[in-house]
Amino acid sequence: MRKFQLTGVLVLGVMIASCATPYQDSSSGQEKSPGDLAEGSAPPPPPGASAETITVTASRMADHAQSAPSVIAQSRHETYIPPVRVAVDPGREQYDGEEISPVKLTSTEPVSTFSVDVDTGAYANTRRFLSQGMTPPKDAVRTEEMINYFRYDYDRPTDRETPFTVNTDVAKTPWNENTYLMRIGLRGYDIDTAERPAANLVFLMDVSGSMNRPDKLPLVKTALSGLAGELSEKDRVSIVVYAGAAGLVLEPTNDTGKIRRALDELSAGGSTAGGAGLQLAYNIAADNFIEGGVNRVILATDGDFNVGLSDRDALVEMIEEKRDSGITLTTLGFGTGNYNEAMMEQIANHGNGNYAYIDSALEAKKVLGDEMNSTLFTIAKDVKIQVEFNPAVISQYRLVGYENRILREEDFDNDAVDAGDIGAGHQVTAIYEVVPAGKRGWIAPRRYEEQRSGEALRRLTEAAHIKLRYKLPDGETSRLINRVVMGSAFTQAGKPTGDFAFAISVAAFGQLLRGDDLMNGFDHEDIGALAGSQDNYWRQEFLQLNALAAAMRSGG
Repeated sequence: MRKFQLTGVLVLGVMIASCATPYQDSSSGQEKSPGDLAEGSAPPPPPGASAETITVTASRMADHAQSAPSVIAQSRHETYIPPVRVAVDPGREQYDGEEISPVKLTSTEPVSTFSVDVDTGAYANTRRFLSQGMTPPKDAVRTEEMINYFRYDYDRPTDRETPFTVNTDVAKTPWNENTYLMRIGLRGYDIDTAERPAANLVFLMDVSGSMNRPDKLPLVKTALSGLAGELSEKDRVSIVVYAGAAGLVLEPTNDTGKIRRALDELSAGGSTAGGAGLQLAYNIAADNFIEGGVNRVILATDGDFNVGLSDRDALVEMIEEKRDSGITLTTLGFGTGNYNEAMMEQIANHGNGNYAYIDSALEAKKVLGDEMNSTLFTIAKDVKIQVEFNPAVISQYRLVGYENRILREEDFDNDAVDAGDIGAGHQVTAIYEVVPAGKRGWIAPRRYEEQRSGEALRRLTEAAHIKLRYKLPDGETSRLINRVVMGSAFTQAGKPTGDFAFAISVAAFGQLLRGDDLMNGFDHEDIGALAGSQDNYWRQEFLQLNALAAAMRSGG
């Protein structure tokens, strides 16, 4: 691994705390809880790890990881684990990336259809690679998960009859003077913890020998211990483990002490009977099924299924069957070296759950604490987006990301076709890059190209028709939302600013890491300038990751 110097900020601290844990507001001196945070703001950084005070050079990361003690220090309010950074050759890690979305001619393919995606694992995994001084494999980068890692200033739903708002905006493309970027943003309604229905959760933990690393089982314990602290009296947690065989180690309970003691006693060893573990976890979830509640298996593993039901098609078939019975699946990925991300991401998709990668206890707190309601409580299922571009206004387009979420046009109106779910407070962002008619596009004009239809010309004021289909959590028939983006949105569009500019900078970051050859020389320095200064903890961290990627690309 090449060592390089980078003066600046890279936050490596990790901390997990209960959402109910108060923290001191430095501006007011008053105690606040994470629930008091303003929209789009960040939770407090780890103890002593603010973006203004910590500077770590990449050449010191390995030394820092090796010298960090493995003892978990506990206090009344929090559990703190020193940074875990294990530099491992990623050659045995498994990814299943798709080719970058191709350009489409509106005259021949005016309709784009895809399933929503609320996963964020690709961003955290990319952060892990960059923090270790390595460029992530291109197949590990899914741009939509990079974008959706962050929150944006979308309008909140005014009522729950329609579970999410649909927001659109347009700006000129920073890397191409002939194109524009059109953003579609969804925002689900929020629920209070008291409103959340009872949860029947089965922690399914990989305790095989491959998990015997500081960045694996110890971090899993910390993550699930933090989630246990969020339980209410109506919730129940069971713990199933698997290694050479699978077994139930904790009967359903909401006793946080019992859960944490059971977690503390676990150790790693043996082979990986992941399929048997999943089967047992689903059986336990079914035995304790709560009608009208949340019934979910939470799988924590490095994804290394090598004994038993390891065939991906067989796993998917089982997971889809259980999904249809009302038991969903969340996957939490851990570790390096033999990490099977392809398995983790895909089985979560088929299980109507979500996939996250946990590279630190702070990320565990974000996923299983701050975002717990989003993770557990579904407000809309089988959410699909379809965009029809008017060829008289838009000549070419491409969807940024969502390569493994593409649906056929006929899938949109077919309620039997599964799609992504949206949880309480979830946000989903999609960005299209489009070429207005008359502008130079990526594809040269065709000699025998069809003339624009009369209907397209009659609707010349319309640039795009956006349709969304979704089902309510207990529904089987989809509902439809229509939005029209007017052509004037493009003629009046200026350079991206503020919140939209940051979203575009993250999209560009993902596309650069993917090797997108349509970025026209737009580089990491341009990304930093576009993102601008940020006062949000997670966004500040993004700026530092971008600086790391720039230094690595330049060989500095």
